[in-house]
Amino acid sequence: MNEYKTTIGLEIHAELKTKTKMFCNCRNNPDELKPNFNICPVCMAHPGTLPVINKQAVKNVLKVGLALNANLADFTEFDRKNYFYPDIPKGYQISQYKYPLVSGGQLKGVEITRVHLEEDTAASSHSGNYSLINYNRAGVPLMELVTEPVIETAKQAGDFARELQLLLRYLGVSDANMEKGEMRVEANISVSKTGELGTKVEIKNLNSFKVVEKAVDFEVNRQIKALEKGEEILQETRGWDDNRAITFSQRIKEGSDDYRYFPDPDLPKLKLSEIPEFAEAELRKEIPELPEEKRERYRKNFGIKDEDIESYVVDNKLAELFEAVVDNFSDDKAIIKLASNYLTSDLVGLMKLARRGGGNMQGAEGLGKIESQNFVALIKLAQEGKISSRGAKDILSIMYVEGGDPNEIAEAKSLFQQSDEGELQKIIDQVIAENPSVVEEYKGGKEAVLGFLIGQGMKISKGSANPGKIGELLKKSLS
Repeated sequence: MNEYKTTIGLEIHAELKTKTKMFCNCRNNPDELKPNFNICPVCMAHPGTLPVINKQAVKNVLKVGLALNANLADFTEFDRKNYFYPDIPKGYQISQYKYPLVSGGQLKGVEITRVHLEEDTAASSHSGNYSLINYNRAGVPLMELVTEPVIETAKQAGDFARELQLLLRYLGVSDANMEKGEMRVEANISVSKTGELGTKVEIKNLNSFKVVEKAVDFEVNRQIKALEKGEEILQETRGWDDNRAITFSQRIKEGSDDYRYFPDPDLPKLKLSEIPEFAEAELRKEIPELPEEKRERYRKNFGIKDEDIESYVVDNKLAELFEAVVDNFSDDKAIIKLASNYLTSDLVGLMKLARRGGGNMQGAEGLGKIESQNFVALIKLAQEGKISSRGAKDILSIMYVEGGDPNEIAEAKSLFQQSDEGELQKIIDQVIAENPSVVEEYKGGKEAVLGFLIGQGMKISKGSANPGKIGELLKKSLS
């Protein structure tokens, strides 16, 4: 198996967030439930209609190009990609061929070939012996990004697609929800012995990151097994059968000549430098902090774990809460790490539970009713030892569903830890009296049993004692 080289290139489509479709004034609404509602003579290709370019869609793709450190075109045009299928009423798709809006660039170490703009097709559904076509999606602005064939593993392909989704969401140009079909991945895969050129096979319409990885892995193994048997790999388009977890042949792969591209005569050619709002300086004003920039800033400023950082990169609301919290802790890295642990472990756990509808989470969603100032107060209580780790988790759970001040919750639920030495000494005396054999082991040099004795003290206090203080008093009493 090691003698084979895998080469993968991705083509990723993402529907863009605009008010209207790419070439007409119909509403771009991915959540519309009525079929064939957002349609008009233009997107249905009635005779005599003319398309008009959506300026916001062009701008969105240029912003993506800047975020990729790519080259933005000065001259660009739209082309007709000719093929016949029920989901394109014109008999051709308006796309870009020779002069894309964006060329070059890179993301997550993967080189980009091009990013261009086109119109989406209608959505087909199949049942029994008939098919239905919903043209609401026909004509929606669609960005297509093509990578160089430099990806080597299924995981690398999945990671690239995840990072692109994040980037599109940060830029605000696409929601890129794969479950809604707003982002679709196609993988071009070839396997060859080192030094040879493999035959490219395309897998179409992969609709989740896990499916991307599973489909690529399966196809790589399928091609290797075929080559081992001396079989020829066909250049073809294959689909993914999720039930059987296999790829299957759909059709022989078309080349660009089959589509008979030519410039669309109904649309003007664009000289982007003549459009003021497309100037690079103007576009850069709308580019926010990007995912990789946020990762670097968090590493430098907060010194938290990479896993924690990724939680904040993926969830902007969680990141906003984290930043509001750490503003109260200056440069105290220890308490920042403590706060981050409670956010990315305990709060995220509550959020996941709420999404599943589990526990006592009715009505809770997102960050629940957590307010930054109350979370800060909770972390201070935990850091000062006024509440135990278990108590902090219990208070956080209440705050998530009901809101409230952690001091008041701790008082109402008797969660403040006992630190009064006089009261704790009574507990220590009881522990020593009830566990004479363990006490003798400790005095004999077996220090590991101290944890057992501390646990007995916590049990007697019903969790209200400060375990650190109990440990100190036990050592003093047994010395």
